[in-house]
Amino acid sequence: MTTHSGSNRRFLLLQGPHGPFFDRLGRGLQAAGHAVWRAGFNRGDSAFWSDRACYVPVTCPPADWPMACARLLDRLAITDIVLYGDTRPVHATAIAAARARGLRIHIFEEGYLRPWWVTYERDGANGHSRLMDLSIPHIAALMPGEAPPAAEAPAHWGDLRAHMVHGALYHGLVMLPSRRYRHYRPHRGLPVRAEFALYLRRLALLPLHAAARFAATRRIRRGGFPYHLVLLQLAHDANFRHHGPFARIEDFLALCIEGFARGAPAHHHLVFKAHPLEDGRSPLPGTIRALARAQGLAGRVHFVPGGKLALLLDGANSAVTVNSTAAQQALWRGLPLRAFGRAVYDKPELVSDQPLAEFFADPQRPDPAAYRLFRRFLLETSQVPGGFYARAGRDQVMRRVVDLMLAEADPYDLRSAPNAALTQHLRLAG
Repeated sequence: MTTHSGSNRRFLLLQGPHGPFFDRLGRGLQAAGHAVWRAGFNRGDSAFWSDRACYVPVTCPPADWPMACARLLDRLAITDIVLYGDTRPVHATAIAAARARGLRIHIFEEGYLRPWWVTYERDGANGHSRLMDLSIPHIAALMPGEAPPAAEAPAHWGDLRAHMVHGALYHGLVMLPSRRYRHYRPHRGLPVRAEFALYLRRLALLPLHAAARFAATRRIRRGGFPYHLVLLQLAHDANFRHHGPFARIEDFLALCIEGFARGAPAHHHLVFKAHPLEDGRSPLPGTIRALARAQGLAGRVHFVPGGKLALLLDGANSAVTVNSTAAQQALWRGLPLRAFGRAVYDKPELVSDQPLAEFFADPQRPDPAAYRLFRRFLLETSQVPGGFYARAGRDQVMRRVVDLMLAEADPYDLRSAPNAALTQHLRLAG
């Protein structure tokens, strides 16, 4: 199989998902015969990297990172950089330096088709993804032939709890005093100690949240009323902050409740569904109650603290979001969708552009054939089965991802100029 663009690839991995995924990925690239280094910015990065001989501690102040990054790329003769997300400041700087040198840029993200997939792209993700420039007709031209059997996620994948545990451990390590990494600053606004405390609090309150979620979901499903679902995101999520129009999550909440008050039939209800990893840094329940009272909607607006979407989506009339990947589950069910931010699925065939009051009054449904095509395109290109956090998920990702990274073409170009050997290999591996 001749899918590799040269045998002397030299990879620099920057910050990855919490946990051992990047360590496993580095070992996979080394096994394929390529040189690998890891740039670590704090104790957490260091603890989850096993090969000390190729670990590069980044100890400079943030203001010095652009020059340090450029020197590091040149000194190690790097050909490829690998990172998780493309918007945190250290990554944006590295991407700019890599582009100036013509290097390959490999970006991992949470799956666009969550929960049993991860996203692998070149050059940009989310609002920076090449998907943003691909129309449904263009995708149709790249997808001749009949669709293979639909890929389904397993009933239990185990990533969420592992994600919480790895996150708590990572932030606990970062919180420890460290002279070496004294200049490290987190990419989120919250201090590391506060982040660590939120992770611990979320883990401790899992049983309480599960009971509250069960009760809220039961009230909604047994209420006998039509309802519309708002898919909330984490207020500190990069996709919300960098690819959405809202400075604060509260602004989005107010827009939804005001639009619902003006347009929805009087017997309809509005349900806000929190992100599964919501940690309470934003007082969502109290804010939603206050906004609902101000619009005269007391008793018609509900809040569900996390959990799985299926039970709520199955009975919903429509869904609203900024740019959550969870919206794809609504599209898969044929639900009308209104999105306000840049999202890879924001195509006119899939997402309504109605004013919000009009949407709640009479929402337009997506084109089901267009969504089946879009989903098939994702599954055959950038969506890799598995997950970052649980071992079984990592095992599944590693069966495919190294070959994708070593291919000459990026995943989307494989559709327009396919390498037959690689395509067959990936189909067998998946």
